[in-house]
Amino acid sequence: MKFRKANIKDVLSIVQLIADDVLGSKRENFTTPLPKNYYDAFERINDDSNQELTVVIDDKDEVVGVFQMTFIPYLTYQGGIRAQMEGVRVHKGQRNQGIGKSIFQWAIQRAKERKAHLLQLTTDKNRPDAIRFYKSLGFKPSHVGMKMHL
Repeated sequence: MKFRKANIKDVLSIVQLIADDVLGSKRENFTTPLPKNYYDAFERINDDSNQELTVVIDDKDEVVGVFQMTFIPYLTYQGGIRAQMEGVRVHKGQRNQGIGKSIFQWAIQRAKERKAHLLQLTTDKNRPDAIRFYKSLGFKPSHVGMKMHL
């Protein structure tokens, strides 16, 4: 298993992973050809030095996982940096094999390298397995998250 920065050729595989769950299937548009807006979004992410879109590659060079880290500079914590995890996905056929745990071990190390004082994430309340998994890694449900769809 390898971790590497995602490239434009990975976008199709990434969107497939994001769309391949109960919630993602309702909000994503995984079609062939893939809509241009996904490639535009990739370019915006790729051009932003505070964004890191990372893929997990298996021994057959296939994308089996993906996650995005955002490094957020703050004035709080004496000008600290928060690392935010988003879009963590592992291929359905590869789950329960330690890939998720490896993703977070890698991400924690990366956050430390970038001098982040905190690694945070949000997860949908309708993902009880994910919530159990994050708690098992040491994440604490310390805040109430709120959203406003625009």
